[in-house]
Amino acid sequence: MGDPVVHFEVGGPDDGPLQRFYGELFGWRLTTVPGDFHYTVIDTQGGAGVNGGLGKSGTGEPWATFYVAVADLQAKLDKAESLGAKTVLGVTEVPGLLTFAMFDDPDGLLVGMVSADQPPEGAPPGPSAGEGAPVDWFEVLGADADRTQAFYTELFGWKVNDSGFPGYGLVDTDAGGRGIQGGLGAGGDSRWATVYANVADIDAALARADRLGATRIYGPDAVDDHMRTAAIRDPAGNVFGVYHHRH
Repeated sequence: MGDPVVHFEVGGPDDGPLQRFYGELFGWRLTTVPGDFHYTVIDTQGGAGVNGGLGKSGTGEPWATFYVAVADLQAKLDKAESLGAKTVLGVTEVPGLLTFAMFDDPDGLLVGMVSADQPPEGAPPGPSAGEGAPVDWFEVLGADADRTQAFYTELFGWKVNDSGFPGYGLVDTDAGGRGIQGGLGAGGDSRWATVYANVADIDAALARADRLGATRIYGPDAVDDHMRTAAIRDPAGNVFGVYHHRH
């Protein structure tokens, strides 16, 4: 069985503008964690997908990523390094909250891991029902699709189907229905590890993002007759995706 993607995270040197940006853009409920954590819990109110968090960077660098739940954090870090990754943050316990770690994959893309038996304290069990945009897709675009797919499948036990899109594989995390699915591939000059929000109207969402200070990376592009996707950079410079699937 594979390891599930259970959480997403964005942050920047000033978390206030990002709280306003994401709350207004996607209709998410944001709850600041008490104390000196400078962290905000996100309930997407999307009724599906995963929830996330928003933080203030101690180094001034922005970041956006997803977290994978694993049984043994140190063992996974060791394995990631053996496959060409670099530990960014060793196993770290936030007392009463969670235990986590972070690494840069072989392309230098930041990915988090969280202890499988310790969901973040205060985080809702899943996105509540509402009008928010659910986050239900993750994506890693590296320099070489084969290398990216080999790294993540070996590390997390994921399965990749690359039959439909040259240089891009659809991921089955094989996690027994937990978490979200995604894609692994090569992005040319575009390289990121991020997540996508499923919006009701992609043109309206992108126009709103523009007004709120985002910049467009691409899109909206038609994947097929039913799906359109796009990616933006938020006011801190983080990559975040949006898509709409017409049924």
